[in-house]
Amino acid sequence: MDVVYFAWVRERIGLPKETIETSAQTVADLVAELSSKEERYAAAFADTSALRVALDQELSDFDAQLDGVREVAFFPPMTGG
Repeated sequence: MDVVYFAWVRERIGLPKETIETSAQTVADLVAELSSKEERYAAAFADTSALRVALDQELSDFDAQLDGVREVAFFPPMTGG
């Protein structure tokens, strides 16, 4: 699955995108798996209330299932203006 990072999430992790193999069942499981990988991931995912997630380019929740998902994107909340 492709995992895409935007804005300060990308800056903390140091990658715009990566392809990973995961056994995570939910987005929350994926976050826990990534956070345990390295300190930079733990820093990026320390406060998930400051993050939004999209699954295959549709906004979703952290309790969403990952079955069949090809892309997960993490980004800070967007503001309009």
